Amino acid sequence: MFSQPRKVAFELPSWIGAFARKYTATGDIRRRMGFVIAAARKNVEEQTGGPFAAAIFEAGTGALVSLGVNLVLAQGLSFLHAEMVAIAVAQRKLGVYDLGGPGLAAYELLASTEPCTMCLGAIVWSGVRRVVTAACDQDARDIGFDEGPKPADWVETLQSRGIDVLSGIERDAARGVLLYYLSHGGLIYNSRRGNAQE
Repeated sequence: MFSQPRKVAFELPSWIGAFARKYTATGDIRRRMGFVIAAARKNVEEQTGGPFAAAIFEAGTGALVSLGVNLVLAQGLSFLHAEMVAIAVAQRKLGVYDLGGPGLAAYELLASTEPCTMCLGAIVWSGVRRVVTAACDQDARDIGFDEGPKPADWVETLQSRGIDVLSGIERDAARGVLLYYLSHGGLIYNSRRGNAQE
């Protein structure tokens, strides 16, 4: 007889709340990105997921709305990329599916690495007004991650939908987290790309 779960849920790492509470709102985009990159590194150090983090901030004030980290291996769900987690947590916290809806502040997504194909699609529908990234797509590909068939003009694609994009903020620090993950035996968990997870 067929059966399936009635509910699919995920849990954030136990350290993430205390880590997020240490953040102080700032208008400095580099400091905001530094916080996100530090979360990516913490995720590796705590062995709670991959070397990626993302957060939703109020664009004007720099107030933190949500913090997400990559939970693919920890939760066994391929869609739990950091951006997906940050967006989902923000939407649940604010009680809206559209972060760009009427009466809301302008929200921005900061990500330690440029979005993959899946996350790019989620960003389009999320309602965020700006995307800020650190490490580039190629940095993730260089250590073996499959970022999917993302269009070369992804920045223009977002901009055409009214979403501003700022890339390369603190790129060296974010690339350092990717290399740290690789050098400490982090699993490159692509599906059907010739690794042990096939």
